[in-house]
Amino acid sequence: MPALFAFLHHLAFLALAVTLTVQLVVLGQPLTVQSARKLGIVDRIVGASAVALLIVGLLRVYHFEKGADYYFHNAAFHAKLALFALAATLSAVPTLQFLAWRREIARGQQPQLPERRRRWLRIIVHTELTALVGMALCGALMAKGIGYFG
Repeated sequence: MPALFAFLHHLAFLALAVTLTVQLVVLGQPLTVQSARKLGIVDRIVGASAVALLIVGLLRVYHFEKGADYYFHNAAFHAKLALFALAATLSAVPTLQFLAWRREIARGQQPQLPERRRRWLRIIVHTELTALVGMALCGALMAKGIGYFG
């Protein structure tokens, strides 16, 4: 069972990384009705992947692997949670933007995205992806016992 949950955890992480990368690529292209619709769909997958990552990760902490006591006494685990919280908080900005476009998209109209706002959204997604890289590093450190202070 631990192997299955490890697999699911990695799969959710991969899905999150891929969908954030898709967001970044689409935001780098001219905005159309089709690309705006795609951003909304991809953003929902980002959210579902993040929720799955968190739930499966917490199940692993409490029911599998080394146990909650180990993880809550590991600085890398705390850093990993902080990076996840940062990425989750930042992801609200693109999500709100994509939700604001729903009416225009439903009418077949191209949403407006000023260049400055587009660049800002790309910076946010870049930051989320950077946080994911940090989370992967923290996971590797935890697996090797680095950061344990108990």
